[in-house]
Amino acid sequence: MDPTLFFSPEAPLRYVMPVIAISLIALEFGVSRLARHDHATYDLAESATSLVIAVGNKIVKGLEAGLVAIPFVLAYQHRLFDFPATAPLAIAALFLATEFLYYWFHRASHRIRWMWATHSVHHSATHFNLTAAIRLGWTGQISGNFLFFLVLPLIGFHPFSVVGMLGLNLAYQFFVHTEAVPRLGPLEWVLNTPAHHRVHHASNASCLDKNYGGILIVFDRLFGTFAEAPVEERLRYGLAGKDPDLNPVRINFSEWIAMAKDFRSAATWRDRILSLFGPPGISIAKRGGNAPRRDEMLPPPSPSEPQPKGNSL
Repeated sequence: MDPTLFFSPEAPLRYVMPVIAISLIALEFGVSRLARHDHATYDLAESATSLVIAVGNKIVKGLEAGLVAIPFVLAYQHRLFDFPATAPLAIAALFLATEFLYYWFHRASHRIRWMWATHSVHHSATHFNLTAAIRLGWTGQISGNFLFFLVLPLIGFHPFSVVGMLGLNLAYQFFVHTEAVPRLGPLEWVLNTPAHHRVHHASNASCLDKNYGGILIVFDRLFGTFAEAPVEERLRYGLAGKDPDLNPVRINFSEWIAMAKDFRSAATWRDRILSLFGPPGISIAKRGGNAPRRDEMLPPPSPSEPQPKGNSL
């Protein structure tokens, strides 16, 4: 099996995946209406916002693809080894290496504000469903996301294989953005399941910055970032300390603007550097800046709590 078969320009899955995604979103929406849960699974306006953000993400990625390819090609030209794309051991090694690097990339995206400015877009949805999976920020390359994976072509994996494996990793993650799937028994020990990813997206204090894995959950267990869902709390979603928003442009750039304000108002260069590359919330926690606190637990939902305006189902 060649990883490039999944997401190369000629790969059938590249075109089938959007059809699968749309079909499953429609199915989840229909099931949520029939089930009539005690809380809304879908907010139509919020889901529409997620779709707009997803389209914007695809446009940006298309425009920047050539530029992002350059460092990967250069790294591969100076590779240390040659790994055949179809060798089973090479594919297994690429899978584990990609998963390991994705774990640290995802963890950094929560702990470094420059990266959180992009990743916070994904966490801004207040309803956890499949449309939240496609709510991906427009500024990923400005945040330097690609840098985490340059080591793979440098080691000797072909850039197309790297892109294919990353695509497979992200495709799997689409399916874990749902409340419709219960716990999956023994698989919970190894895989990043919907139950684990619900914890990752929750804004409850005990859930913040947990369960970073892409396909596997083993690195969270190894590095101390694994958490189960709290027993006596209902999971709440959205950004801690921030009101829900339905404006795609504001969702994508509000944290960058807040970061710029903190940088400009910082008294020392140390504070300026921290406002950009420190943990999200450090400026408000210590210096009264604009960043939302990541260690702040949202209050329990109430009728007066701000919610996106739309039809919840």
